[in-house]
Amino acid sequence: MIFIAIIGVFVLFIIGIRIIRPVEVGVIEFLGKYSKTFKSGFHWIFPGLHRLQKINITERRVDIDPQSIITKDKLNAEVDGVVYFKVVDAHHAIYNVNDFRSSVPSLAKTTLRAVIGKMTLTEANENRDKINEEVEKILDLEVSKWGINVVRVELQRIEPPEDVQIAMNQVVKAENEKIAALDLATAIETKADGERRSEIKKAEGIAAGIKLKAEADGEAIKVVNEAAEKYFVGNAQLLKKLETVTASLKDNAKVIVPANSDLVNIIGDLAGANIPIIKKEK
Repeated sequence: MIFIAIIGVFVLFIIGIRIIRPVEVGVIEFLGKYSKTFKSGFHWIFPGLHRLQKINITERRVDIDPQSIITKDKLNAEVDGVVYFKVVDAHHAIYNVNDFRSSVPSLAKTTLRAVIGKMTLTEANENRDKINEEVEKILDLEVSKWGINVVRVELQRIEPPEDVQIAMNQVVKAENEKIAALDLATAIETKADGERRSEIKKAEGIAAGIKLKAEADGEAIKVVNEAAEKYFVGNAQLLKKLETVTASLKDNAKVIVPANSDLVNIIGDLAGANIPIIKKEK
């Protein structure tokens, strides 16, 4: 009998052994009433009188099921996402909600519908981060009473109806074409402006050349007039000869002038020492 009793006690001990992993906590009930919470390690319970529930306390991910949401501008958008949360108080997670594993994604689905329903489809697409933050804030406040902390919410998909999507794509295409046309027009305008400036510079150069030539011609006429007043008063024939010599000098021609000619002195006065003049003796 003693041996049987020892065997029975040993079997009861073996049956009552509970090992809690570091990623879990154990909620103990005694005769249907909460008793205490076990942390990781070795524990023993009395079989039949104690009941142990293990709760994972690591961060977990749950999907928000796809749903059709009517936006502020009366469009149906297909939306889904994910929620990351963790249990921080196993006692509240078990006794304050029937099944927190299904309640969290269900509440997240309802919250997402309420937040996006206040926005137009365009606003929802442009403010995904804002939606994530707002849903996370509202959801975390609601589930905190369950001993749960919402880590983050991520909106995965916002898809409008097919006809709306086609229209949106056409708008984007039109905007891109408009931008391309403006860029092309700007390039053409820039090129035309450059050509116009080039022509202006060219015309200014030609005008400057003409002006310089006119000034040189004027100076030459002045010199000729001064010489004529000095040497050719009443002597038109000698002036004509000088003009002929001047025309010849343009081509670096050598001019033979009689030694006793008045042209020798006149040409020397006008041209200086650089003009080769060959005197011819009679």
